[in-house]
Amino acid sequence: MPSLRFPKSARLSRAGEFARLRREGTSFHGKLIVLSVLKAESETETRIGIITSRRVGGAVQRNRVRRRLREIIRAVRPQMMRGWHVVLVARHAASTAEFSILRAEVLALARRGGILLPA
Repeated sequence: MPSLRFPKSARLSRAGEFARLRREGTSFHGKLIVLSVLKAESETETRIGIITSRRVGGAVQRNRVRRRLREIIRAVRPQMMRGWHVVLVARHAASTAEFSILRAEVLALARRGGILLPA
């Protein structure tokens, strides 16, 4: 059984990585989230970044959305293809959405982005 961790090594953290993904990646828009994907050049592990700007709400709301998105990614990571860079950008509506709806949208956008393994 694959590990259900989301270690720091699997996260995008450098500003240059986010900028490159914005420049060269493909975005898929939903009501709660924008998902951007870009095929990584040499990495085998899929790396994921989460953006929650001040538009999402105050610090408490932003941190809550970030925690929820990390938990969703932690559970979905084993189903993701390897070798991608992925960024999730939370929209304001994500701060009030139910967890199940947020999870469903992440899965739907990941399917549209072609980063999930075939079922």
